[in-house]
Amino acid sequence: MSSFSRRVLRGAGILLLLLGAGAAFAADLNPAALAYRSPDQLKWRDPTGAAGVNQAVLVGDPEKPGLYVVMNRFKPGNFSRPHFHPNDRFFVVLSGTWWMGTGEKFDPDSTMPVPAGSYVIHYAGKVHYDGAKDEEAVIQVWGMGPATSTPAEKR
Repeated sequence: MSSFSRRVLRGAGILLLLLGAGAAFAADLNPAALAYRSPDQLKWRDPTGAAGVNQAVLVGDPEKPGLYVVMNRFKPGNFSRPHFHPNDRFFVVLSGTWWMGTGEKFDPDSTMPVPAGSYVIHYAGKVHYDGAKDEEAVIQVWGMGPATSTPAEKR
């Protein structure tokens, strides 16, 4: 793993700790020291226009150069089609079971279940697809933007 990847992982880990610890100390927080948003304060949006996936931006802007951290929420039965990204992307499954497949042929039945608490890397330029089957899945994604997606499906 490169030193850049280690720095990104370390930064995302610190962010997770701060977000998790925030609930216990919210009454004593100095807003000049750190920021905190409870789940009801997150602004969920539909980044792709495709129904079934929502995104909350936590840090940065995935459409611009630089570090970003987002949460993606997949509704049951929603999958992306085969695609790839120009940069490595790092994931933690926060809740539910996320399902992943690789290759240019879309085949949700051959996907692998990834339970909550799992860590995943999608490597730059490698074709994959992912989503939720029977339950909602929420994942946290971080990487370097812009976070573009290129379709890669063979039928």
